[in-house]
Parts: sequence; structure tokens; C-alpha cells
Amino acid sequence: MDNISLINGKFIKENTHFKTLIAALKKSFSQTSVIVPQRHHHDFKNPAEKHDSTLLLMPAWNPSKEAGVKIVTVSPNNGKHKLPAIQGTYIYLDARLGQVKAILDAKELTVKRTAAASALASGYLSRKNASKLLMIGTGALSINLILAHASVRPIKEVFVWGRSFEKALLICEQLKEAPFICTPVSSIKETASNVDIISCATLSETALVLGDFVKQGTHIDLVGAYKPTMREADNDLIQKASLYVDTLEAGCKESGDIAIPLKENIITKKDILGDLFSLCKSDIFKRKDNSEITVFKSVGHALEDLSAATYYYNKYMGQQ
Repeated sequence: MDNISLINGKFIKENTHFKTLIAALKKSFSQTSVIVPQRHHHDFKNPAEKHDSTLLLMPAWNPSKEAGVKIVTVSPNNGKHKLPAIQGTYIYLDARLGQVKAILDAKELTVKRTAAASALASGYLSRKNASKLLMIGTGALSINLILAHASVRPIKEVFVWGRSFEKALLICEQLKEAPFICTPVSSIKETASNVDIISCATLSETALVLGDFVKQGTHIDLVGAYKPTMREADNDLIQKASLYVDTLEAGCKESGDIAIPLKENIITKKDILGDLFSLCKSDIFKRKDNSEITVFKSVGHALEDLSAATYYYNKYMGQQ
């Protein structure tokens, strides 16, 4: 145990360069060597909170090289206890000898790799001149998603909406030194029709992004709604958009944004045009024209975790 590196959230925060992290994810998704079983998703009763909690186990391994597993809990009521809703640990292993090489803070690892994956997809799907971004949600992911998207597109204006206007204001205050203007807003509808990219990361159980007020040419990045009963986009938007997911199997089952329209026959699996594997392997800009509406639905994938863990482990060892 003495040789196990402990990589905390502070190190991950201070050693993230989104362009290089995105490049690391792109390289991983363009290859086929890593084996990723479908993640274990277990909802369990939490009577003390009167709201179910979730346990997620996400393994992946590159034979004879590196391996890892993320253990995550999601407790939606944690805000009232002044704790993050998502907590976890990542165990990074030597896939040849089975030794534990490092333990990483999974919360910070997750927000960084999730934001990088969204930006990776945006590089293929959003308009190349996209300059206005609406961020829906004020949780730990919001600042990371904003910065990641801004690393692949020339973002000049960012608008932040949250159920608490004060939290949206705080996000903008934290980004006051960023090379773009950040403004809190009180209405999704009024702002959504005036931006190029909408990124949504919430625990909402009802749609927030409606097809009725999304303009042509918008790219929508859906990151929340991690259960089949949750959703951030309505049927109208899903039906009119070109759909992409991070991974097909999990994307069709684990989030209501895709699972509900599939169940209601609003769309079929053939309407999902690709995933991160197909996007990165072809390495071709996928947007057809400037009027196309594109949607990328992210549910998270263990390959993202393993790739990011390798990225941070190498940085950590390089500083020893």
C-alpha cells in the first residue's frame, strides 16, 4: 500500500488543460483496445432521505496495460446537508500485475472528463463559429462545461441559468477573469433562442430544453438526467434534432432523454446517428449545414474515466 499514489481533487483541478484532456479522450475513443463492460447501475432505497440513492460501478481495462474502476454514489438530497450529490473514488490499476497504482478523487475526475467528452462531441457537431453558450445548471459541472466548450469554440458570451439566481451569479463571478462575458439569466426560454450552444447539466425530472424555443443551428449538450425517468429535453426537440450519444447501449437505456422517446415510438434507434466511437474514428466534422439542430446525450462511460485517470496519473508521476 505504500506505493499507491493518492491523487486528490486539488491536484486534478490544478493540472487540467482541457485541450490536452480532450485530445486524450479522442485518442481513446478512436482505438479499440480498451474493454468496457456496461456499467453496474443500482438504485437503492434511502428512507431517511425519502429519495432513492444510486450506486454506480464503472470498470474498464486495457489488457496488460492499465485498468480501473470508479465507485460512485448519487444522493440527490445532499444539497440540504451541504454535501455534493455525487461522490466517489477511482481505483487505478496495473492491468498486467493487478497492483493498485493510484486512488483518485472521482468527483473531480468525473466533472473534468465529462466536460471534456461534451467538448469533444461539440468539436464534431456544433457550428465552428459558435460564440454564444447557455449553461443550464449551477452544479460542479457547470464551470467545467463552460471552460471545456470554450476550449474548442470561440465563445464570447456565456449565459448561466439555475433554479437559484444567486448560484448563477456566483458561477459568473468565478469566471470573471475568463476571456468571455458571463451573465446570469432568469429565463431559459428567452435566452435559448439567442445562443449557438446549450449545455444542460441538472437533476431535473422534467424537460427544461424545449424544441419550441431552440433556434435552427443550435447544438444541445445534455449531460444530466442520469435515470430513465429523468429528462432535460422534450420530445419535440429530440424528434427534430440529429441525435448523437456517448455510447449507444447505455445512451438508449439509462437516460429518459433517449429512453422515453424510444419507448413512446417518437424515435427509433436508427435515429441515433452515432456515438463518440464513430465520431472519433471517422474524424470528420459531422454537421450537415448551419441550420441543423444537433443533440449530444452523455450518460458517462468508463473509457472516459480510464483515459482521464491515465492522463492525471502521468502528470502526477511526472512531478514526483
